Amino acid sequence: MIADFRSLYSHAFVRIGSCVPRTRAADVKANLSETIRLAQQADAAKAALLVFPELGLSAYAIDDLLLQDALLDAVERAIDQLVVASRDLFPVLIVGAPLRHAGALFNTAVVIHRGSVLGAVPKTYLPNYREFYEKRHFMSGAGVRTAQIQVAGREAPFGIDLLFRSSGSVEFTFHVEICEDFWAPVPPSTLAALAGAEVLINLSASNITIGKADTRRLLCASQSARAIAAYAYSAAGPGESTTDLAWDGHAAIYEYGDQLAESERFAPDSVLITADVDLGRIRQERMRFNTFGDCAREQAGQATGFRCASFRLDRPDGTVPLARAIERFPFVPSNSEKLREHAYEAYNIQVQGLATRLMATGIERAVIGVSGGLDSTQALIVAARAMDRLGLPRTNVLAYTLPGFATSDATKGNAWALMQALGVTAVEIDIRPAARQMLADLGHAFARGEPAYDVTFENVQAGLRTDYLFRLANQHRGLVVGTGDLSELALGWCTYGVGDHMSHYNVNASVAKTLIQHLIRFVAASGEVSEQTVRVLRAILDTEISPELVPADAGGAIQSSEQVVGPYALQDFNLFYLTRYGYRPSKIAYLAHHAWGDTERGAWPANIPKARQRAYSLA
Repeated sequence: MIADFRSLYSHAFVRIGSCVPRTRAADVKANLSETIRLAQQADAAKAALLVFPELGLSAYAIDDLLLQDALLDAVERAIDQLVVASRDLFPVLIVGAPLRHAGALFNTAVVIHRGSVLGAVPKTYLPNYREFYEKRHFMSGAGVRTAQIQVAGREAPFGIDLLFRSSGSVEFTFHVEICEDFWAPVPPSTLAALAGAEVLINLSASNITIGKADTRRLLCASQSARAIAAYAYSAAGPGESTTDLAWDGHAAIYEYGDQLAESERFAPDSVLITADVDLGRIRQERMRFNTFGDCAREQAGQATGFRCASFRLDRPDGTVPLARAIERFPFVPSNSEKLREHAYEAYNIQVQGLATRLMATGIERAVIGVSGGLDSTQALIVAARAMDRLGLPRTNVLAYTLPGFATSDATKGNAWALMQALGVTAVEIDIRPAARQMLADLGHAFARGEPAYDVTFENVQAGLRTDYLFRLANQHRGLVVGTGDLSELALGWCTYGVGDHMSHYNVNASVAKTLIQHLIRFVAASGEVSEQTVRVLRAILDTEISPELVPADAGGAIQSSEQVVGPYALQDFNLFYLTRYGYRPSKIAYLAHHAWGDTERGAWPANIPKARQRAYSLA
């Protein structure tokens, strides 16, 4: 039973915050006040984690003031006050502070939650080159393991061997590293991810130079992708001293290579960003990507040398709506540039696959049934292009239109126009006489003149079409090119056995119905086809999706696939999350409602007119 279906915390999401406070150099009291204010904002936003910049309580660029006892004592008092303030706050707070331990000063991240110090993590890699000279002040945390530290009168775990794990109803594990750590060839977070950390946190100062922000983005994206994790980054901003350096205040949150949120850089005041991280996606990716597990076992000696600091984080009261963009068409990016790239890749995968299969078998002819619908149109385009790649004439594509009892003049006309425009060999075979004979042999009611349009009536036609194509392939030593798409195969919307379920090589088998039309649009806009072909393709794109196996009703309405199997837009949405991530039905329904519940929410792919933009309710 799901406690609150509409809350993100009921579906393996966790809200993470990253902030850039306006600091004052060495003014610990002012910095504490701003830290608490931002923590309260994150609490109101129901964020589970909130990361602050490196040395945020003292400020980073204060040089030898870092070695002053008065400042270090003030930092300890500030931590004590922050711990007290955290008692009534939902998020785990991760703040940067200089801490003394065993006669040395460490650059640390202090992890605080609900009135407790969960632990302190020292920085491993101290930059001491170009504008950096951290070794002047700090001791490296390298080798600090299994230690304890006194923080504001409280004893807490201390070391680079800490993982922080929630045992409450919001279950997740996170790891903390500091600035330079993730610029190293092997960041500490890599081993932490192999040990089970799903969220990686980085407290950074990171002054700005031209082009550096792009490098940060690259590092965050690549580390989150390679570690199959979320990565939350916070860098120092306004208020830091500009005596030697400048600061842009860069906060960002990534998930498995995707940027979920990024702050405005060079903001004049404090900034807080949040993002809803899909822990379910991270867990599914790690489970499916067996190389991750193999690497974890290979690195077992290092990756298992972590202590676990446990805390309890339970779902907050009330509904916490998802504040994350969910693509309505997961197979079709709403970003036009990305859509063009995906279409280019998908189309060329199809062409290369078919061309390679023809070359490998020594077969020089392709046999294909052309209905005038989307799927056979794309398959025919691919077949023609494959012949171009192989240096063979397009007439080696033997294209057959096979009209049946419900074939409309419009679709048959489109089929003929397309075959002629592409320059393939075009033939028409009327399957109705053979279908009547088979139905009569079966004793079917249609043969007696009754309007019996059952599944047998439909499949006799679909089966005959495929039978003809295979026999034609035998006759001409050709290869039958399949046209059915991924959506139809997943839904079982095809005739099994000798039907459109079968072919020698199906170029559409991994292409979703919602993507097919965009591949056709891509080809139409590519400049590779004639203007005549473009006009035909546009006419086909405007035709309703139908198998055309049952005659139109008395009102002229044709058989509609979507009236039987449901909207392909929703079915493809369900199919993507079911097959790609293995999500349970309740989570898929939650995501679908978020994506499709309101036409005004989120972006739509290009070429979907306003009139065709619709919403769907949970009911």
